[in-house]
Amino acid sequence: MSTSNESPSLKLNTGASIPVVGLGTWKSPEEDAYNAVVSALQNGYRHIDTAAIYGNEEAVGKGIRDSGVPREEIFVTTKLWGTQQRDPEAALDLSLQRLGLDYVDLYLIHWPVPLNASSITDGNYLTFPRTADGKIDIDIEEWNFIKTWEKMQHLPKSGKTKAIGVSNFSIKNIEALLAANPDFIVPAANQIEIHPQLPQTELIDYCKSKGILIEAYSPLGSSSSTILTDPTIEGIASKYNAEPANILISWGASRGYVVLPKSVNPQRIKTNLKLLDLSTEDLEKINKLTESVGAKRYVAPDFSPFAIFE
Repeated sequence: MSTSNESPSLKLNTGASIPVVGLGTWKSPEEDAYNAVVSALQNGYRHIDTAAIYGNEEAVGKGIRDSGVPREEIFVTTKLWGTQQRDPEAALDLSLQRLGLDYVDLYLIHWPVPLNASSITDGNYLTFPRTADGKIDIDIEEWNFIKTWEKMQHLPKSGKTKAIGVSNFSIKNIEALLAANPDFIVPAANQIEIHPQLPQTELIDYCKSKGILIEAYSPLGSSSSTILTDPTIEGIASKYNAEPANILISWGASRGYVVLPKSVNPQRIKTNLKLLDLSTEDLEKINKLTESVGAKRYVAPDFSPFAIFE
């Protein structure tokens, strides 16, 4: 068995390096996000993932500045929220302002669904606008993610982001994007939910064939997931004298993509960075987990009538 305390890197289609293990900050309140970022960077992380809708960009940026780690050593990702898909550059400007950064390394369309900003009356675009009957108010009559992607084409040249990509895009979505214009930049990454209950093998293979790097969010399942206490995972963890989280993160890394575990616990943040060299036999046991525990997607907003994940 071998372990690593420094995260290895993968390459984006831009040629840039991206650390395999990054700190996820979804659902991290501002103070927790700040402390988590400082702890992560001071313990060897060089990859931080946030998003406008998380409401913690200011805290993440302050954590980056206060960590003592030079900005150029850190890979930072943020994401375009659906209410701002009609003007991604303005949205990125606001994200950079909140982060206190001159640029991010990767800017992603958070979901392939534009949301209706015209129904927002309080000026807060970082929300899920709702229709009168309570459904998420989507903006698909006159707008779509292809138009958004077209507007994002010049952002890398502007210097405000080094690369652009997508998140929660299906094969069908990416095919539509690539077919829309042969001159479009191929997304650098597609950030999606992946864990043993949702292995996403077909989507991973498709993106690899197009030179699109996969990033896994919720690699430990979610707060309602039982993956971390699954007997198979616990048994493998015991064999390697490791935490169950290390097994799940290492499984993801072994499949050739970026893994973004979220934690606000300093000790877990530190141990999550350690990658294990799992045996083929143990990897296969994890691959077969869906047969015993079933397949499950934990992050699935109702954007109907837009059919996500199809």
